[in-house]
Amino acid sequence: MKDLDVKSLRLLVAVCDHQNIKRAAEQEHIEPSAISKRIALLEAQLGTPLLMRGRRGVAPTPAGEALLEHARSLLFTLERIEQDVAALSGGMRGHVRLAASASAIAEALLDDVAAFMREPQHRDIKVDIEEQLSRDIVRALREGSASVGVCWDSVDLGGLQHRPYHTDQLALAVHPGHPLAAEASLRFEQALPYEHVGLPPSSAVNAMLRQAAARCGEALAYRAIVSNFDAALRVVAAGLGISVIPTQVGTRYGPMLGIRLVPLSDAWALRRFVVCFRDFDALQPAARRMVEYLHARALPGQTPPPAPSP
Repeated sequence: MKDLDVKSLRLLVAVCDHQNIKRAAEQEHIEPSAISKRIALLEAQLGTPLLMRGRRGVAPTPAGEALLEHARSLLFTLERIEQDVAALSGGMRGHVRLAASASAIAEALLDDVAAFMREPQHRDIKVDIEEQLSRDIVRALREGSASVGVCWDSVDLGGLQHRPYHTDQLALAVHPGHPLAAEASLRFEQALPYEHVGLPPSSAVNAMLRQAAARCGEALAYRAIVSNFDAALRVVAAGLGISVIPTQVGTRYGPMLGIRLVPLSDAWALRRFVVCFRDFDALQPAARRMVEYLHARALPGQTPPPAPSP
């Protein structure tokens, strides 16, 4: 098969967005007949119709839908390539693709990245943040689809370099009327007789808690599974269960909901996060700067290093 023409793919996306060849032509500053010709060539090249034409306009066929999804992804990637090359040639200071776990995002990461981007010397650095599971973050870094990752250090970091980031302490979030609310601290096994509110089974926290329960010879009883810590706290506030929550998250939102936080004394309840990457020296300058900045934010009494002189 011959290489697909990027311009033709761009026109196909425009036609599908507008569901109208004439309006797509106006947007792309091209004649409608030229768009029709290019799409006809695409259809001949792929051997299948890509558009269905009707009285109300056009719509993609199933084959067109499949091509459309790939075309959008390809065009987005090409746009990012142009931006990255521009960064190296002085058009902008840089672009960082950051993959992070839900826990890291829920705690300090967004505040740290915002502080990084607010500094005048970083005003032209663009940052993409994507929430992923820790194991997927490691895979993305190894495959090169992310430049920097922030995740729990319990994941296999083989083949990657890393720097220490923040630590967090897990606590049990309980309704003030719950029998455990009066405890100053407790072991996780003391919470096992009660119904829990948890994150999805694929999350690192869920896996860690299942393992901890198994070591006690018990299984967790879930009253509800929710998508994030904020939702878990709201269910706890309704008196429908208890939940293991990072202390930083619970401290931020718990008082507004009237929730009691009871620290967990188990050794595994102290978690350590890392900033990870494939090769620090191979990172683009903007990514190296972010790694240094995030690492410094996590060190008591230290401030992020100044940006290098241009």
